[in-house]
Amino acid sequence: MSDSVSDCTEHRSVVTEAEVEALVRGICFKTGPPRSLGVELEWLVHELRSPRLPVPPERLEAAYAALRTLPLRSALTVEPGGQLELSSAPAASLMECIGSVSADLDAVRATLREAGLGLSGLGQDPWNPPSRILHEPRYDAMERYLDRTGPEGRAMMCTSASVQVCLDAGYEEPGPLGHGRRWWLAHQLGAVLVAAFAHSPMAEGRHTGWRSTRQSLWTAMDPGRTSAPPLDGDPRTTWARHVLDSPVMCVRAPNGPWDVPDGLSFRDWTRSDSPPGREDLDYHLTTLFPPVRPRGHLELRMIDAQPGDDGWIVPLAVTAALFDDAEAAETAYRTVKPLAERAGSLAAPRNPLWVAAARSGLTDPELREAAVACFAAAAEALPRIGASAEVQDAVAEFTDRYVARGRCPADDLLDHTACTRPPLNGKDIRT
Repeated sequence: MSDSVSDCTEHRSVVTEAEVEALVRGICFKTGPPRSLGVELEWLVHELRSPRLPVPPERLEAAYAALRTLPLRSALTVEPGGQLELSSAPAASLMECIGSVSADLDAVRATLREAGLGLSGLGQDPWNPPSRILHEPRYDAMERYLDRTGPEGRAMMCTSASVQVCLDAGYEEPGPLGHGRRWWLAHQLGAVLVAAFAHSPMAEGRHTGWRSTRQSLWTAMDPGRTSAPPLDGDPRTTWARHVLDSPVMCVRAPNGPWDVPDGLSFRDWTRSDSPPGREDLDYHLTTLFPPVRPRGHLELRMIDAQPGDDGWIVPLAVTAALFDDAEAAETAYRTVKPLAERAGSLAAPRNPLWVAAARSGLTDPELREAAVACFAAAAEALPRIGASAEVQDAVAEFTDRYVARGRCPADDLLDHTACTRPPLNGKDIRT
């Protein structure tokens, strides 16, 4: 959501269809030994005195102005609904990433406390309807585009938050750490991560029928923008084709509102009388929101924001262990391979496996079994990738509290929160 390039450019270097394909193939999968790691943390911002109350925009703006003066290592950005995002610098190890982001979060929380505000790790605001505070050409155009397919786009923009883990693409060669295997694994293991870390069962004071309402939003939105490409081919080829065939969200303009075309693919644009430039391609790539997005590295976008100040560390550590330790990666691959049959030919996040993960969490027997095996493999791998005793203990505690019991953080919220309105779909998620 916060990824952006310059709003508009005066000089445009036109690109052809063939050049787009070559550029995408070259920039989106940069292979080599997995040696760096990153995380992007989105947070809901709330009133300390009453977390259910929405924060007035003027208070958010004042608080964010103060935050921008902090000497953070992470990039700090604001989402359309006022959510706060911290994007780490690439780190050479898991513990370097955790240490850097934790220090930044301490500084951010201290500054927000002075303004009477705090951070909440929830995948979806349980209480408040979408309300956009950023009125910029990008978000005006995005809202107009997403409104064409329903209200889910506004909710995604304004009331959702996530933990996004960023991994190196992997080796060029095949094997557990090869880029082809990691690309495939991210899409199959992604459903297990959705189920294990689901933490958004409510919206506007009501149960929604989903453990991850946030993931249900992506499922309901424009598939040309939020679906994964086919997994049965070379990742570079299928992604380049996907980029070309995806609809153009907007055409930027130096003045006034941006144009929001209807039914124009990027491929069509390259064949038009006014073809796009390289800057338009760069911008188009930031408007695609599949569950796994290649940006030179792999950005895993499917994990809900987690409860607690340090809840984000567990999905980061588990994901890093399952991808960057060769033995754990092989175990994860063997574990989730049978789930691919259940996913079928539909792309994530719309296939039956991903829908079950978002709706049922780990009450789904197959997903629970896979999660138990994957978390065990991650626990064994954590010492090998340098995880501290505290991080290992946090993963073990999460495993005992949730995974081993077929639960996820959403179940705690459902157990301890009384709904103020009837369920959205006419039935309780637990029935």
